[in-house]
Formats: sequence, C-alpha cells, structure tokens
Amino acid sequence: MSRRTTRTTRIRAAALLALLVVTGCTPDEKGEGGSSGPDARAGSALAAVDSLTVKGRAPRTGYERERFGSAWADTDSNGCGTRDDILKRDLEDVKFRDRGDCDVASGTLAPDPYTGKDVSFVRGRSRVDIDHLVALSDAWQKGAGGWEPSKRIAFANDPLNLLAVDAGPNRGKGDGDTATWLPPDKGYRCAYVARQVAVKKKYGVWVTGAERDAMKRVLSDCPQEKLPSGGNPTTAPGRFHAR
Repeated sequence: MSRRTTRTTRIRAAALLALLVVTGCTPDEKGEGGSSGPDARAGSALAAVDSLTVKGRAPRTGYERERFGSAWADTDSNGCGTRDDILKRDLEDVKFRDRGDCDVASGTLAPDPYTGKDVSFVRGRSRVDIDHLVALSDAWQKGAGGWEPSKRIAFANDPLNLLAVDAGPNRGKGDGDTATWLPPDKGYRCAYVARQVAVKKKYGVWVTGAERDAMKRVLSDCPQEKLPSGGNPTTAPGRFHAR
C-alpha cells in the first residue's frame, strides 16, 4: 500500500469517526444540468452534485477574514486551536513544542495531496498551509454573506473543509472554485472535488453553472467516489477559545 493510499485512508477514517452532525442547510433543489447520469451511484459525490443549488456568484462586497471569526478558534473545545488539530491529523512524524500535545513543532506531509511530493513542516518557517477546500471568500459570494456569525465560524474551522497542503500551490489557488483551480496532482482531484461537494452540501453553499459542470467532469472519471461526511456541527458553540 502506497503512502498516498495510507494517508488518504487515515484522513477518511478520521472524518468518519468525527461527529456526523449536519445541521446546516442542505438544499434539495437541483441545478439546471439535470441528472448526473447512469454512472452516478447513490451516496457518491457525483450524485450529490445535483443536490447543490446553482446560482450566480454574488459580489465580494463586505468580505473580510474576520467575518469568519478569529483564525483557528478552538470550536471543539479540546484545548487546541484548529490549525494544530489539522496538523496533527495530516502530518507524519509529528513533534510538539514543550511537553504539550497541542503546539505542533514539526512534521512531514508525506505526501502533500496537491503535488504528491513530501513537504517538511517546521513551525515559524513553514512551507505548509492549512487550506480551506472551499475558500472563505468563495463561500461568502455563494451564500455565507447572509449567514449568522456562528455558522461562519463553524465553517472556517470545520475539519471537513480543512487540509494541510504545500503552501505554494495553495496560495496560487486563492479563492478559486472547481471551475478555476484544481490540484496539480491529477491523482488527488477526485478526492478534492468530492470534499468540496460535501462541504457545499453540508453548509448550503451554492455553485455556479460553470462550477457544477466542472465538478461533474472531474467526478465522471471516478463515479464511485463516495461523498465524505463528518466534521463539526454547522453552528459554533456560544463560547469557544481563540488562539
């Protein structure tokens, strides 16, 4: 079994063991593109694309990172910030600062899902970012601008929407959606798009027509790719620790 297969299996297992609470909007309204076709199996990411609402992109007016709460808030109240939670989940050979088990000092992405290459993480001079698979700005323009603050905070810290990746391609992605950006490593594209579909379905984030079509193109090559589940509740608790 390859390191990529092992790492992907581990991440999916963690998602399945996470809370299966999905309290956000999951619209039943279908897009204008109709059925995903006979190869779309029940429970697959491809079949789920048709459950996403299709609308035009709203203006970016009013978007600020702060509208999604303090960066890496401890919304699950485990005593660790979300960034360190994801680093612990996704890195190999993790070492911590001091004697605690929160502040990740170093580790290795083995491999980075976006490039397929190994990337070292060293706190303070990191080449590793925590990516929002569905970018906050993209979500803002597709529904999140009208959400309650607690839902935006939950979205920004949901492990289902977060992935440790090579900083280079991540920063090139910006707030791109499936229609405008895909991981350079083609072998990860099905899993990547499936996670985007799952996040958008869970939170009721809509897609553009071009985005919907791009999702179908990618997932038609892997019609049995399952729709991921799990993550945190879609409403952050009234009180949580910010780091």
